[in-house]
Amino acid sequence: MKPKLFITRELFDDIIAKLSEYYEVEVWDKYHHPPYEVLSSKAREVDALVTLLTDKVSCDLLQNSPRLRIVAQYAVGFDNVDVECATKLGIYVTNTPDVISDTVAELTWALILAVSKRVLESDEFVRRGDWHRSGTAWHPKMMLGTELKGKVLGIIGLGRIGTRVAKIGVFGFAMKVIYYDIIRYKEKEGILGVEYRSSLEEVLREADIVSLHVPLTPQTWHMIDEKALKLMKKTAILINTARGAVVDTGALVKALREGWIAGAGLDVFEGEPIPPDHPLTQFKNVVLVPHIGSATLEGRYRMAQVVLENLVAFYEGRKPPTLVNEDVLKVRSPGFK
Repeated sequence: MKPKLFITRELFDDIIAKLSEYYEVEVWDKYHHPPYEVLSSKAREVDALVTLLTDKVSCDLLQNSPRLRIVAQYAVGFDNVDVECATKLGIYVTNTPDVISDTVAELTWALILAVSKRVLESDEFVRRGDWHRSGTAWHPKMMLGTELKGKVLGIIGLGRIGTRVAKIGVFGFAMKVIYYDIIRYKEKEGILGVEYRSSLEEVLREADIVSLHVPLTPQTWHMIDEKALKLMKKTAILINTARGAVVDTGALVKALREGWIAGAGLDVFEGEPIPPDHPLTQFKNVVLVPHIGSATLEGRYRMAQVVLENLVAFYEGRKPPTLVNEDVLKVRSPGFK
């Protein structure tokens, strides 16, 4: 008899077909995520879950799911899962790192360029007829943006994505790149020519563009608050493709309203999706996209492949390739036997 698997969103047909060779698969086929009550009910009946960041996998849910042995997260982040509780219960938690580093880095640069070159603002200027009504095809001061060459790019978190963003900044745009991380990467400094700064504050003061690439933890929650934003240059741009709660939204709105910084590009938000009347939507110097950092066909498919690999490995009694909670190995061996 096959173990039961509940997947909280539609994935690719061939991935589902492959999983069905090992599991009895049920897929939530609605566009929105399953309500918590539904997820809790399903979790009590299955041996494995595939979840997204929008699915709250609480300790209460885990404690009331006696058959559950693995939660395969279809995301890099996993702060929606109570990993500590899962470990104590012998439940494996996996994620999908590495495979979308390039995808997210490319989106980061799309936001940097869109804000610094005023791309969306210019597009709207044309579409709503303001350019035509001006009667002027070109003016020396029309839609002036910022040149990137020679500017300082500040990377907060020099992991896989941060490294890729830094590389593009150095070799693609001839920028000076500085970074802050809880780990110093001297080898990367030598290879990329990036410079380490021993504190977040140093990067915020120096950078013309600040790009966030840290996981959401108690230490990074509201890392960019009012104090941090006041340290930034008035000409600086903030980019966030990490997690929404790394930035204090209220503080950012205040900073933009009062001109502490020049603009922002955001892919992630504290509460998602944001409503059309959200305070951030009022600013022309802010580019907002709906959490599309990994939204390429290639990236999302690679994520699904990693989910498949983790679930097959666990089924076969092997350690899943991207196991998050290594300590769970001391509690229970992989597999359903």
